[in-house]
Amino acid sequence: MTWTADRSSITLVQLRYFQSAAVHLSMTAAAEEFYVAQSAVSSAIAALERGVGTQLFVRRRSKGLILTPAGSQLLVHVRELLAALDRAVESAQGVGEHVRGTLRLAFFVTIAPFALPELLSRARSLHPELSLEVVEVDAAQAVEELQSGRSEIAVGYDFGLANGIVSEVVDATPPYVLLAADHPLALKPSVGLRELGRERMILLDLPHSREYFLDLLHSVGIEPTIRHRTPSFETVRALVGHGHGYSILNQRPVDALAYDGGRVAAVPIRDQVSPLPVVISSLNGSHPSARARAVADLVRQVFADRR
Repeated sequence: MTWTADRSSITLVQLRYFQSAAVHLSMTAAAEEFYVAQSAVSSAIAALERGVGTQLFVRRRSKGLILTPAGSQLLVHVRELLAALDRAVESAQGVGEHVRGTLRLAFFVTIAPFALPELLSRARSLHPELSLEVVEVDAAQAVEELQSGRSEIAVGYDFGLANGIVSEVVDATPPYVLLAADHPLALKPSVGLRELGRERMILLDLPHSREYFLDLLHSVGIEPTIRHRTPSFETVRALVGHGHGYSILNQRPVDALAYDGGRVAAVPIRDQVSPLPVVISSLNGSHPSARARAVADLVRQVFADRR
């Protein structure tokens, strides 16, 4: 196909549809985001390709889209352009105190139950016209959310962050040993990691989390015997509550009961271990929207009040 560029025909609508389709790799999803027919998105992107003078997507029947190299390059600049436009409009409207629209926020899956409900409550109270679309992720998925542009900011732990992502520490959570309430070590004021050498471990098996917990044990020369692995925080607590092993976690629920009624005890670690930072992350060089700035402020407040 021969392409002839015509920049004068490019519109903001085309660019917004293109950005959405590129983020979701789906014209259907882009159409749903803007409440328009899929044919409108498809026609707009086809017109954009003619205006740019090159193909931006590879269309795969029933399998979504693939960005071409030109499409990937254009997406970087379109994000910057639309972000700058949004900032200009926000400034002109004086909406620094009046935030509206939708923000997609990536939240680390084991932190979300402890901070997300309060964050949503504060957002609803202070910014009633702001809609938060939250996706719960592990560390690897958080990076993907940011790099793809699907999420503008992410809240999680300070591990697994890739180059090109910057972070701000908002809290730090020390690890602790989780034991069944009737375990002999559960009555002690603290536990040395070496005391766990003969115990069996229930491992919270999430990318980067598992390496963090295992490295704590390796640092004192322990190669743990792992009895069960699970990506579920509450499954870990339930297994520990039934005496199937110990675990190491960071977030500490108020209640000592697991889902099935088993009782657990959170015991501080006596060894010198560093708290795990909780961070707000975003793409380096990006200019946060008013929505992102408002939500980041709320995240800081929520974690400050938890300390």
